[in-house]
Amino acid sequence: MTNSPTAVGTSIRIPDVPDRARMRRETGARLRAAMAEQGVDALVLLEDQSVMYATGASWPLGDAGLSHIECPVAVVLADDEWPHLFMPFREGAATETELPADYVHGPVYLEFDEGVTDFARILAELVPSGARVAVDQSTGAMRRAERKLFPSGSLTDAALVLSAAKLVKTQDELACIRTACRITDTAMVDVHAALAPGIRQIDLSAAFVRRAFELGATANILDPIWQVMPESKAEGVWTVHDDLALPLLTTERELARGDVLWTDVSISYGGYCSDFGRTWVVGQDPTPRQQAQFTRWREILDAVLAVTRAGASLNELARAAIDANGGEKPWLPHFYLGHGIGVGPAEMPMIGTDLGEDFDKNFVLAPGTVVVLEPVVWEDGTGGYRSEEIIVITEEGFIPLTDYTYAPYGN
Repeated sequence: MTNSPTAVGTSIRIPDVPDRARMRRETGARLRAAMAEQGVDALVLLEDQSVMYATGASWPLGDAGLSHIECPVAVVLADDEWPHLFMPFREGAATETELPADYVHGPVYLEFDEGVTDFARILAELVPSGARVAVDQSTGAMRRAERKLFPSGSLTDAALVLSAAKLVKTQDELACIRTACRITDTAMVDVHAALAPGIRQIDLSAAFVRRAFELGATANILDPIWQVMPESKAEGVWTVHDDLALPLLTTERELARGDVLWTDVSISYGGYCSDFGRTWVVGQDPTPRQQAQFTRWREILDAVLAVTRAGASLNELARAAIDANGGEKPWLPHFYLGHGIGVGPAEMPMIGTDLGEDFDKNFVLAPGTVVVLEPVVWEDGTGGYRSEEIIVITEEGFIPLTDYTYAPYGN
């Protein structure tokens, strides 16, 4: 009962090493198919993860790129197999499969009116007149010049196209995600071994990030979280939803014997993310009440996995979790039972969100979808239990991508 989930079904094969040229061809074809299905002629992409998916560009600055002052921008045309990529610099940010030279351009500065004016001239040359354009983000300068940028006026949300294209992963995307998970799991072995009273949260972060990059990580996606959980909700920080706060920022706090840590980290390999979550206890074994919580958490996870397969709805997974938890939702109200993962650490599908039960009933899992399951068990006086498991949906069931122990609660 304490072992990691076992694969159910082998209809999906994941290569040990991703073929990046094949991955770019296949993801490009899926993106253009999603554009055709939604009647979109061109995409203008500013968000880092969108640009990564469309072009393969490696941009390791993470949230620092949200200013759009110096960040990559992509333009994807429905009738062209190559996307156009606009880059501040190429050193350290090259594509894994090089685009043709005339598809890689210098930077565009979309925070500024002058930069948007220049970009409007570029778009006029690339995008046919009357085309239906989808955009994922807009700066203030872009909104001020929207008619100049998009004279056809038929602007729509690129997230609808990207979400549909990214939902099912290719075999090489799965290889990248699995490699990212293996890097994370391996790096966490050293971090877990260093866990002891007196160590600071930031010391754990330093040890993890250094080891992850030694093992081949290309970006640190999430500031590592080593959250000390309160023994009761009343002792925790105030939240607007009157429940537990997660996540809280890492500090120089020294950990004490008996602290219950909820961990959460994410790195990127080749543009694809990992997600790691476990509950640790500092310097001692779990109490009998804490051990019983883990047992219930595992019963919830097993109940969800028992109904997980291609063709199952999100509601089937959510209902299995609720039934195994005595009729109560085993997840925080501002979170979810599970989520997808890929070029972003949290993508569609989202299971058990405020999108509602009808959404979950109508969303059916397809083979090749990657899901992160993260039920939570809470009981005042214990600090609670939370862990994450990453699986690939198959026709027969699932393939686990997570391979880390539940220590100190079990193997």
